[in-house]
Amino acid sequence: MATKIEKDAISGTETTGHEWDGIKELNTPLPRWWLWTFYASVIWALGYWVVYPAIPLVDTHTKGVIGYSSRAEVAQSIEDARAAQSVWVDRIRDASYEAIQLSPELTDFAMAGGRSAFAVNCSQCHGAGAAGFPGYPNLNDDDWLWGGTIEEIAYTIRHGIRNELDEDSRYSEMPAYGRDEILDREQIADVVEHVLLLSGQDHDAAAAGRGAEVWAEQCAACHKDNGTGDREIGAPNLADAVWLYGGDRATLRETVYGARYGVMPPWGTRLDEATIKQLAVYVHALGGGE
Repeated sequence: MATKIEKDAISGTETTGHEWDGIKELNTPLPRWWLWTFYASVIWALGYWVVYPAIPLVDTHTKGVIGYSSRAEVAQSIEDARAAQSVWVDRIRDASYEAIQLSPELTDFAMAGGRSAFAVNCSQCHGAGAAGFPGYPNLNDDDWLWGGTIEEIAYTIRHGIRNELDEDSRYSEMPAYGRDEILDREQIADVVEHVLLLSGQDHDAAAAGRGAEVWAEQCAACHKDNGTGDREIGAPNLADAVWLYGGDRATLRETVYGARYGVMPPWGTRLDEATIKQLAVYVHALGGGE
């Protein structure tokens, strides 16, 4: 309740006249510097609303006196960057891969552009370091299904693998020997042991011997007698230690039974020629290119 204004006996400060349960409220004004700062902030805010876009309306917003737009500023910055890069991009587009490799400046620009394009478009499947994941090839090694030259890498990037969007897509098809009932369980088990033998892994010698006949009839046409594969038709090398889906007994049995059909989209419809060239140069330089 309000009472008469008086001075506090201890602090000497006037009270506000309010008292609750015997406790009196002291009248302690805010410091003048704080008040002036607050007033200045209010004036600044009002001025900001007038000068800059600030107040939302039904389907738009106030434009402000100066008509500033951070989105337009970013768009202009991007346009300026593209203009600055255009000379190099044009040179990359018009140059052969050999010319790019022979020019340190073009190589540096292609590597930088390729690294950026890889991070945006390719790392989701192949990993940030291009080491891949099960079903997604490691691009750092020298094991290539369709070739590891820059030209062959560029073709794969441009047209993709086993997709229905590009008639020039890389394409190979392995029969699903178990699902399609081409081989029975015993034959599949035997040919898996033969693959383990070809790749230098522990195996059942008797089963591998029986699997050799199945291999000769069903697999050698694509993977060759010694299992080294045929990259021109996308048949992987099964005689080394590099495996796309896994080389253990259980995974091999799954592969033979149901086959594998990895798909890669055609980037030629999404990326321009200069970007594809930069990607090819970058991937080729990772360490596994030929």
